[in-house]
Amino acid sequence: MINERKHQSTTSPLFENRYDAGRQLAQKLTGYDNEPSIVLAIPNGGVPIAVPVALELGIPLDLVVARKLPIPLLPEGGFGAVADDGNAIFNQDVLKKFPLTEHQINFQIQKVRIDIRQRSLLYRGTRPLPGVVGKTAIIVDDGLASGYTMMAAVESVRRRDPRRIVVAVPVASATAVEKIEKLGVHVLTVHTATVPKFYVSDYYQYWDVLTDEQGVRCFKDWQARRPHHPPDRGAPPENIRPITHRAVYH
Repeated sequence: MINERKHQSTTSPLFENRYDAGRQLAQKLTGYDNEPSIVLAIPNGGVPIAVPVALELGIPLDLVVARKLPIPLLPEGGFGAVADDGNAIFNQDVLKKFPLTEHQINFQIQKVRIDIRQRSLLYRGTRPLPGVVGKTAIIVDDGLASGYTMMAAVESVRRRDPRRIVVAVPVASATAVEKIEKLGVHVLTVHTATVPKFYVSDYYQYWDVLTDEQGVRCFKDWQARRPHHPPDRGAPPENIRPITHRAVYH
C-alpha cells in the first residue's frame, strides 16, 4: 500500500493496515457469532476491514453500497450521501455553507446513484440486496469522519427489517459516533477520537484509497475462504421502500 495522506499528521497510527484494523475490530465483536448475524461492508475501504471480522466470527459477509454526495468543484467535501436503495440524506449545515441549486443537488444525486448501481453490479452481479430480516446487521467501514455515508447505509439497512443494527469501525470521531447513535443504533470502535481535526488515514500506518478492483479482489478472497453457509437470496425487491431523497440531518 502507498500512503496517500494530503496533510501532515501528528497522530500515531493504531493499525498497520485495513486487515490489521479488521482483526482488532473482530476482537470487539465477540458474542455476535452466537446469534443470527451478517456483516455488511461499505465498499471499497470497508471490505478489507470486514473480511477478517466475518472470518473471525464465522458469519456471512455481504455489502451495503453507500457513497457521499460530493460538493461541486470541491469533490473531497460532501453535502450528504446515498445508499444502494437509492435514498439520499443531506447535511443541512453544509448546504447552508454551500448553497446549491435544486438542479445541482439532483444532478449529484443521479450521478452517485448511477455510480452505486455500477459498483453493486461489479461486486454482486445480479444478486439482490442481502436479506437481513430477523438478523443483527453489523455495518463495517474503515472509519467514521463526518458519519454521513454510514448514516445513509444505516437507513438503507433499517428499511429491510433487521433485528438490530450495529455499526462497527476501527476508528471514529466522537462527533460522528454521536450522530450515528442518535439513529438508535449501537456504535462499536477500537478507538474514538476527540481531536480537533480528524482524518481516518492518520490512524493507519499504511493507507491508500482502494480501487474497485482491489475491493472486489478482497471480497472474492473472503468468498474463497468463508465457512459454508446456505445461500442468502436477500429480501424480495418488493420489500424495499420507494426511492426518495428527503431525509435531512443537521
